[in-house]
Amino acid sequence: MDNKQQLQNGLQEMGLTLGAAQQLLLLEYVALLKKWNRTYNLTALRDENKMISHHILDSLTLLPYVAGAQTLMDVGSGGGMPGIPTAICRPDLHITLLDANTKKTTFLQQAVIELGLTNVTVAAGRVEAMHDKKVDVVTSRAFAELADFIALTKHLLNENGYWAAMKGVYPYEELEQLPADVEAFKVEKLFVPQLDADRHMVLMRPK
Repeated sequence: MDNKQQLQNGLQEMGLTLGAAQQLLLLEYVALLKKWNRTYNLTALRDENKMISHHILDSLTLLPYVAGAQTLMDVGSGGGMPGIPTAICRPDLHITLLDANTKKTTFLQQAVIELGLTNVTVAAGRVEAMHDKKVDVVTSRAFAELADFIALTKHLLNENGYWAAMKGVYPYEELEQLPADVEAFKVEKLFVPQLDADRHMVLMRPK
């Protein structure tokens, strides 16, 4: 099965309807990841088929959880997941990709230009040093344990903002260690086509 067919099948299984232009951009993004990966080590995956399931479809599980949001920050964005796939699917959502690794932000900058993503800003630096921006949703994919994620990013949330943490297995212990002033108001198991691993979404907000 070629990449295009694999992506189409995956989107269909997830109930996502994307235009041909958006699907093309997602495939272009995979090609960029593969090309830059040799030099910048953006992902441990080398196989484009795996990139579609493990990076693209996995990232797109975020979409239902940011339905009403206008601004989002992807903390520890790395190679741009979940921020770039989300930006392609939600051109109305203003997304900041933040990473402390300048090699990675160089790639992100290049990807944003090549993919023509006018709704994306790339920021290089440590999350605790970001003080000029507040957003509706702060997200991350395997960035840190939940309590650390909250402590590092609390200052980035708008008044009614929330966290959307993308996790692997159900994070029982991490949920028990949440600070007293934060509640996890939704924890859901995610379905990612072609991915044989547990995925969960943890939505949290200040009490």
